[in-house]
Amino acid sequence: MLDQGAPPQEQRTAAPASPGVAARLMRRKPVERLVAEGGQGEGGSLRRSLGLWQLTMISIGATLGTGIFVVLGEAVPKAGPAVTLSFVIAGLTALFSALSYAELAGTIPVAGSSYSYAYATMGELIAWVCGWCLLLEYGVSVAAVAVGWGEYLNELLDGTIGVTIPDALSAPPGDGGVFNLPALIVVLLAMAFLLGGAKESARANTIMVCVKIAALVLFCAIGFMGFKSGNYAHFMPFGMAGVSAAGATLFFSYIGFDAASTAGEEAKNAQRDLPRAIMLSLVIVTALYVLVAAVAVGARPWRKFNDSEAALARIMTDVTGQSFWGTLLAFCAVIAIASVVLTVLYGQTRILFAMSRDGLVPKVFAKVHPKTGAPRANTVIVSLFCGVLAAAIPLGQLADATSIGTLFAFALVNVAVVVLRRSRPGMPRTFRVPLSPVLPALGFAFCVWMMGSLSAVTWVVFGVWMAVGLVFYFGYGYRRSRLATSADVAVAAEK
Repeated sequence: MLDQGAPPQEQRTAAPASPGVAARLMRRKPVERLVAEGGQGEGGSLRRSLGLWQLTMISIGATLGTGIFVVLGEAVPKAGPAVTLSFVIAGLTALFSALSYAELAGTIPVAGSSYSYAYATMGELIAWVCGWCLLLEYGVSVAAVAVGWGEYLNELLDGTIGVTIPDALSAPPGDGGVFNLPALIVVLLAMAFLLGGAKESARANTIMVCVKIAALVLFCAIGFMGFKSGNYAHFMPFGMAGVSAAGATLFFSYIGFDAASTAGEEAKNAQRDLPRAIMLSLVIVTALYVLVAAVAVGARPWRKFNDSEAALARIMTDVTGQSFWGTLLAFCAVIAIASVVLTVLYGQTRILFAMSRDGLVPKVFAKVHPKTGAPRANTVIVSLFCGVLAAAIPLGQLADATSIGTLFAFALVNVAVVVLRRSRPGMPRTFRVPLSPVLPALGFAFCVWMMGSLSAVTWVVFGVWMAVGLVFYFGYGYRRSRLATSADVAVAAEK
């Protein structure tokens, strides 16, 4: 009973207190709200136009790029002919995280990828950290991949018309170049496709992916003509230590399979197709990697790989005795890198779109053009930033830090799938990670192990990047978060 002598205002029921700092940082966004907001932007909505085929091609496009054209020459000297096992081990390592991505992509089919998964399971601060890591992974990797495009373009020009772009305008800044014009051009070309809409850019990507798959199949057909079983005589010259060392190097050739998860709000049937696209793309890429590696080692003694970044082109030239095939492969490498730039740039814009919609970054990144259904301002800003970064700024250790950002995001996804299983066990799932929580735990452990193998300088760069991200979050996102402000409005209404 109320005290009859108390002032009227004291007889009222006390209003709920505003949530404290810790509660705000740990506030989770309900899965239902994430899904309900899917596609909604400022002034328009993303269009659902992508089917299973296009989603699979997006993942393959982001994964199958410079890795197989370059990294094979780095991995073979570490493992010898057993590099084929290294590809399998790296593929299995990627598989653990891919399984977790597949379950969450089918359960929470939104554009934010692991950022959104973390928001639904571990709270706003962890989601911000994950999103900030994704900005590092996608944004800087676009620039890093674009830098290499000029090198392959020069090889193609030299082999066809005998003319090359001067180093000052084609080499990486800090490595003999002043302004990498081809890097800027390939990013702007990708931007042009993306501005046309998801369907149009997916069509262009599909054509480019088919070209580079055909090139690798052609390599296998030609390389097999020079296959010598004697090259496999000493299969594992450095033992399992060499196989695992090469596997750690090759793991980063698989990064990109998660790109399909950023298309969750533009897929026709996201809950069904996203898990399938992620798993199918990983199977196709792994099969191609193992087949190409097996043929390459069979056609060229493994000790001759240590002096070549363009190993595949040299093998085709050696087997046929004609330089035409090397030039053809350079052309395919140009297409392959362009496809990676396109799909990774696409993923970057969609992650920023989701973060902007949540209020953690400025609203301009969530504005959707009503005619094309694409976030135009977002695409232009991100493209210009990545293009200038690639063309004019030495990336150095920042490019290496993309690996640690990727692994950190992968680790969080493996945690998120277990958390969501425990917090929402009855939620419909179109795909389930088998043997959970064992496989997610293995995925988490492998990611942590690979992070630990990176250099101290990479960790320092990563630490600085995270510090900058936290400053931005507490200076902007913490106060403007839509989830936090909507809760504050509800509390104020009750007072």
